[in-house]
Amino acid sequence: MATPRTAKVIRNTSETQIKILLSLDGNGESDISTGIPFVDHMLDLFSRHGFFDLQIEAKGDIEIDYHHLVEDMGICLGQAFNQALDDKSGIRRYGFFQLPMDETLTSVAVDLSNRAYLVWKIPANLTMVRDFNIQLFKEFFQALANEVACNLHICLEHGEEPHHVAEAIFKGFAKSMDLATQMEPRLEGRIPSTKGTLSA
Repeated sequence: MATPRTAKVIRNTSETQIKILLSLDGNGESDISTGIPFVDHMLDLFSRHGFFDLQIEAKGDIEIDYHHLVEDMGICLGQAFNQALDDKSGIRRYGFFQLPMDETLTSVAVDLSNRAYLVWKIPANLTMVRDFNIQLFKEFFQALANEVACNLHICLEHGEEPHHVAEAIFKGFAKSMDLATQMEPRLEGRIPSTKGTLSA
């Protein structure tokens, strides 16, 4: 019987307190509470469209700014994926998805390569959804890419409405991570690299 691919991450600092439970082989069930409703919505979409079971309890100094909590959640979610993936043996490693939403089309590509790199091509003039600046998600994805050690490319092909853009990003990221983390039977548990190892 396969070992469950799950993770538990707890991180407490003077700025944020975060607990994450993650199952890679789930049904898309989520219980998200961050104190930032729009972020809750995005992470719920990520869970449902990636079929990841995800629980997040997060608190932070959001009366000052959303930055600390958003970035630290990226750190913790990246650590959770890294923990659940173990040495990444047997996974497909790559995932890519183009996701349309009304006038918006985003492209998201991921390589779980043990080499951290983020490409973020979302125009800086796309900003506010109520009181939340979607450009903060760059910090979230940079932190996540650093911790899970992946190449992550997030590009807007076209789009104008910030809510649509953010939603397409998170759904596209979900579908890409679902593809990349799936087990590939033909690998028979081997590392998905001609080098025999995934390393920087």
